[in-house]
Amino acid sequence: MSETGSGTAAQPGDSGQVLRRGREAALAQTFVRLADTLASDFDIVDFLHSLSADSVEILGAEAAGVMLADARGGLRLIASSDERMRLLELFELQGAQGPCLDAFSTGRPLQANAADSRTRWPDFAPRASDSGFQRMCAVPLRVRADVIGAMNLFRASDEPFTADEMDIAQAMAEMAAIGLIQERALRERSLLTEQLQAALNSRVIIEQAKGMLAEYLKITMGDAFQLLRNYARNHNRKLSDVARDVVDRKIPNAALTLRPGGQS
Repeated sequence: MSETGSGTAAQPGDSGQVLRRGREAALAQTFVRLADTLASDFDIVDFLHSLSADSVEILGAEAAGVMLADARGGLRLIASSDERMRLLELFELQGAQGPCLDAFSTGRPLQANAADSRTRWPDFAPRASDSGFQRMCAVPLRVRADVIGAMNLFRASDEPFTADEMDIAQAMAEMAAIGLIQERALRERSLLTEQLQAALNSRVIIEQAKGMLAEYLKITMGDAFQLLRNYARNHNRKLSDVARDVVDRKIPNAALTLRPGGQS
């Protein structure tokens, strides 16, 4: 009979309790990060990339992405958990059809299975299926009646998100929205447009840096982004600043493959 490290016999359900405790701890850490938007070097792109990554981990999704409304009220893609999701969300915006757009326009969370999604989004759903996604979910980034964006959550299987998972997804989205609005409220309303424009500009620089790294190192765009993000975190720098230095060739491409301490 197997035993725990303390010498107590493992009981049925122990593994489930460990998983729940791990999920609760991860969720608590996520809410702490989502509340931390008042730092002077706050980076909206990195903030929303973290929200996407945390959502995938905590909610058992295959991929996630976040869109924010621009000054004209149209959605713009800001962050995605991987390259597949980024391309799919760009297609969603271009086709003006998909779960994120519906969640934003209605201010309500939603999910759809593979069959329902083809009826609801006849152009978008087949593209999502071809990308490996069956179950589609989206929640609005909202504070009361103020909807500032939306988050997509996709699964490779058609397994539905449970009621608890939908509640958690909405809570994470609302916490992110509160953090963004709070951070913006400390500056003037005119800065909202400037900050979003800066985020969009950062997104362009990051895509350029990813392309350069992918070409030079012969790696995927997703791996190139991970190198950028790891370098930014290891050197305590903004993701957008690191990307700009890569584009300007102030950081050699090979330097991003080095681990802390100088080893590749």
